[in-house]
Amino acid sequence: MSTRPYKPEGVPGLFPYLTVKDADESIQFYEKAFGFKLSSKPARDENGNTQHAEMKFGEDVCIMFAPEGAWGAFRRTPTALSILPPISIYIYCEDVDALYKKAMANGARSVMEPNDGFWGDRFCTLADPDGHEWMFATNITDHKNKS
Repeated sequence: MSTRPYKPEGVPGLFPYLTVKDADESIQFYEKAFGFKLSSKPARDENGNTQHAEMKFGEDVCIMFAPEGAWGAFRRTPTALSILPPISIYIYCEDVDALYKKAMANGARSVMEPNDGFWGDRFCTLADPDGHEWMFATNITDHKNKS
């Protein structure tokens, strides 16, 4: 059995790789609306266009994304395909109500306003300009520990 790490230190074992319309616009949106921060310098093509970006939210949430057509890919955004996204991304945050207000003020679309879920989280659902759905939550009651 190898003692060599199978993934880079500080990187989660799972994070989504999204397709966006414009990577630079997405960087700005995710920073302003949700509070993500770039975790490395974006990769650019020979024309200086961003082809890949990685961002972090808090200590342990990472996303990567590329624009439509990057590296010859045929992937398209949910908005470009006129479909609802097949998955939602669920992320814990310190104050879901504050995040919701900030996101709405910075171009997010409300899918579901903040409300209390039966499992103990206060959560909301927002859509980004490319149609990806983001669920943000703050635990208000640890449902698992209730008798």
